[in-house]
Parts: sequence; C-alpha cells; structure tokens
Amino acid sequence: MGVGAVLGGFLAMMALLLASLPVAAIMVLLGVVGGVLLYGWPLLNAMGPVVWGVLNENLLTAIPLFILLGELLLRSGVADRMYGALALWLGRLPGGLLHTNIGCCALFAATSGSSVATAATVGTVALPALDARGYDPARALGSLAAGGTLGILIPPSVNLLIYGSLANESIGRLFIAGLVPGLLLTACFMAWIAIESLLRDGGATADVAAPLREKLAALRWLAPPAVIFGVVMGSIYAGIATPTESAALGVVAALVFVWREGRLNWALMDAAFRQTARTSGMILLIITAAFMLNVTLALGGVAQAMTAWVASLGLSATGLLLALIVFYVVLGMFMDVLSMQVLTIPVALPIVTAVGVDPIWFGIFIVLMCELGMITPPVGMNLYVVQGVRTDGGPFRDVVKGAIPYVVIMLLFTLLIIAFPQIVLWLPQGMYG
Repeated sequence: MGVGAVLGGFLAMMALLLASLPVAAIMVLLGVVGGVLLYGWPLLNAMGPVVWGVLNENLLTAIPLFILLGELLLRSGVADRMYGALALWLGRLPGGLLHTNIGCCALFAATSGSSVATAATVGTVALPALDARGYDPARALGSLAAGGTLGILIPPSVNLLIYGSLANESIGRLFIAGLVPGLLLTACFMAWIAIESLLRDGGATADVAAPLREKLAALRWLAPPAVIFGVVMGSIYAGIATPTESAALGVVAALVFVWREGRLNWALMDAAFRQTARTSGMILLIITAAFMLNVTLALGGVAQAMTAWVASLGLSATGLLLALIVFYVVLGMFMDVLSMQVLTIPVALPIVTAVGVDPIWFGIFIVLMCELGMITPPVGMNLYVVQGVRTDGGPFRDVVKGAIPYVVIMLLFTLLIIAFPQIVLWLPQGMYG
C-alpha cells in the first residue's frame, strides 16, 4: 500500500467524519471494506482474534476502574470541599480564584485520569463562586477548560494507558514521565494568570484573607485526593501492584472516603456505575474499531511506507516533530482526542522512533497534542463541557476567547520539551535506568 493510498484513505475518513458518521463505524468500514478489497474475505478471519485479544487485554481493564474512581469522587462531594480548601490558600494570589481553578483541576486530575470529568467537576463547583465574585467570564471559563486538560497528563491518565497499550510501552514509565511536565504546565498556567492579573487590574483579588488557623484546618479536605494518588502511584512504583491492580486499590480508597462522607448509598453507586459503563463502552468500542483498521494497515505495510516516505524528505527529528505539531493541531480541530490517538499512534510511532525519538517521550508529546485538541474549536470537548455547566446562558465565544492564551502556552511548552527532552525523561530514566 503506497503513500497515495494512505492519503486517499485519510481523505475518505475525513469526508465520512464531516458527514457526521460515528468514528468507530468509520474505522470499521475502512478497515473491513478496504481490507477485503485489498486482500479478500480471508482477512476477516484475521480480525476475529484481534478483536478477541483487545477485549481480553488485562491492561485495558484499568480504564473503567479509573473512570469509576473519578465518578465516585465527582458524586461524593469531595471536589466541593477540595475547592474550598484550595481557595483559602490560593485565593489571595494575583488572579484570585482563577488559581484555585487550576490547582483544583491539577489535584483532581491526580485521581480521576479524565479531562472531561475534571473540567465538568471543577467547573460545576467553581462557576457559582466565580459568578458571585464578579470574575470576567472569559478568563474564568478559559482557566477551567485549560485546567481540565491536565487530567490526561498528570498521572494516572486514561490516555497514557491507551498510548501504552497501542505502543506496547511500560505504563509505569509513562505515568512517571507525565508527572514533571504536568506540574510544570500547571505552574505555567498559574504564572500566566498572575501576569495577566497584574497587567489588567494590578493584581487585585476579590477574596478576603483567611486566618491561618482556618487555612490549616481546611487542609484535611485535601487528604482524599492525596491519599488516593499515593495509593495508586505508590502501589505501582513499590512493585506491589500492576496498573490495573493499582486502579482497583484506588477505587477501594475512594469508596472509603465516600463512606466517611456519608454518601455511600445505592443511588450514588447506581449513577456512578451506569456512567462508567457508558464512558467505558464508548472508549473500548473506538479502541476495538481502531485495532480492526490497524490489521488492514499492518498487512498493507502502511507504517513502513510512511516511514520510508518521511525518510526521503530528509527531515531531522526536530523538523518532523514540528510538522507533527501542525498536523495534530489541525486534526484536533475536527476529531475527538481518543479517535486522534488510536488512528495516528500506530502510524506515527514507527516514523518518529526511526529518527531517534524516545517512545516514552513521544507518549507525553501525544498527550500534549491531545490537550490542545480539547480546547481548540470547533470540536474542543472541554470547551463544550465548561459551556454546558454555565448557568448564565452566556455565549460560547467567551469560552473560546478565554482558552486561546492557554493554547499558546501549550504550544510553547511543547517546543520547550522538544528543546529539552530531559524534562520528560529524567525522572523515568532515574527510576528505571
């Protein structure tokens, strides 16, 4: 299968997407129909074991567990108290509660592993307080949409799990590789909020300083996410649990905190499990469809053909990564993050590793590109999530306007890790050698 056929297939896929067909259906259609046309009906016999293998992959069991973990915290009231505690500590910084938005998103991301859940949860808690204090809607909504993206970078991360499964890379290495970039990106977001506040309104805040005793007492509400993060990550790096087992331990810890809050009842469990089943079904359906398409791509030697074509262009590793940034930014405007991952990783990974790019580093690069896709219109999922939890009925352009500075920050941060890859690699290399 030549490069021309690959580009033709990609254009056909984009045309079907614009026709509003479901992504999973498109991938199955291209994989099965394209494969049968190229290799005949026996190809279907090869797809059966692939689908069975995907659905029996032990690693992917961690996905519904991490989604359930986020659902339990979402419905238990932990996020409300966590936001209030962080507001006492961060509310007096230049920018006020906008810092709390980012800090709470980062902390919630360290337990939920989902950007959409992070944006929805923190947005629901934060917007009433922001509206009551008269914060500019664009700045408030933009900080929530951007802060929500941290859910797929700060471990544990569902998207890093998917990358590890597709790339056959260590989940432990990927999780630890995402920690430093996630914290640095959080700091960059907060630095921008402070700078913008100082330039626009002299650093004024709408909050009154709280007594130190009240601040210290509020720290107990930060214990649940800290303990859950310690249980999940600690069990992995202590060698006592696999990523799937650590996710199960995190769910048990979350259930204990929900019980302590007095919220553990059948109604909460029913809602949490139903939403987990819906989200997990959607994710696993797309992954299964992607593997069916990948059978056709693998038999056609697409990765090898694309690698040879890119090598013929004479691009350096940096040049290739810059080209991929442009590609992913454009793709993220029209495709959801999960589809973007499962469609491009099997083709892009062999190309970048052929020019010497570390696959663990590339996993973080992919996640950053996915973060960009979540806040770039017209298909930026977090933009719609944050707009959806608004109660004032304001225009959608407020969210887009507020998110634009964070898009620029993410692009600059991506260039930073390209220039200094050890930002990503030094921690996993130090722990694993």
